[in-house]
Amino acid sequence: MAGREGGCPGMAEVVEFRVPTGSHQTLLVWGLEPEPGLERSLFSAFSKFGPLYSVRAHRNAAVAGPGYYAIIKFYSAGDARRAQRACNGQRLFQESPLKVCVCTKQKGFQQQVLALNSNKCQELANHYLGFNGWSSRIITLQNVSGFDGENEELGETLQKRSVKYLCAVEVTLPHHRVRTRGVALGEADVENSGGPLEFVTASRRAQKVAVGKALSCAFQKILLIVLENGKVAVEYIPTQEELTDSLTEEELKGLVQVSELSLEQVDLEEEVLSDVSFDDELPSREVPSN
Repeated sequence: MAGREGGCPGMAEVVEFRVPTGSHQTLLVWGLEPEPGLERSLFSAFSKFGPLYSVRAHRNAAVAGPGYYAIIKFYSAGDARRAQRACNGQRLFQESPLKVCVCTKQKGFQQQVLALNSNKCQELANHYLGFNGWSSRIITLQNVSGFDGENEELGETLQKRSVKYLCAVEVTLPHHRVRTRGVALGEADVENSGGPLEFVTASRRAQKVAVGKALSCAFQKILLIVLENGKVAVEYIPTQEELTDSLTEEELKGLVQVSELSLEQVDLEEEVLSDVSFDDELPSREVPSN
């Protein structure tokens, strides 16, 4: 689909729940003066134009002289363009003006398309859909550690035992009448001592990883279509082999219990467990009733 090139009326831009890789979503900022909290200052200045995936500041190469440059990644090419036009030649938070341009080439940049981790998926959903515009819930979370016993069958002494959980999560967008599910496996190693506390810690970690990855998988089937007037439409794109959305909850739980559910093949950005913090409960997000 077309992006919001040139701000033409009626144009729309597709925003996916994936790590942005396009050069048109990336800004190069140079002429930066060293200061404490430089990346925070950049984030504060540029996030006014739209949600940011990342802000990274780097020291100039020796041949370029003193100072810093930064690479800022937006989810939306339109947001990146507006930020470039507004900030290029401005001082913003420092004494000298900044130079800002949209990247035209990204040779050597990683081009593998990765699904966003669950925390970034939630940030993006909150921005475009509103905090009350979506909800999530755990359908089932099962310990499947016992399904894999190859090492015991070989008679090996296990130096590292692992705990595995399989999770199914449902994401609902009530205003758009969209419901999608994700299924994922989370695994964590038990420390060598293998005591009760280590086992509980590993179990919690595996559960959090499974829930986060399942939530991210569910969001992969949603496309956000951002219209020129700022309104957002949603398109549901299931994979051809996708079955989880059409199963009843009991059917889905049954498949998870016997470990016969083929997992969706999605390349995921690494989950950051500090972001997937659930205290005493694992995540479930319901839309408040009016």
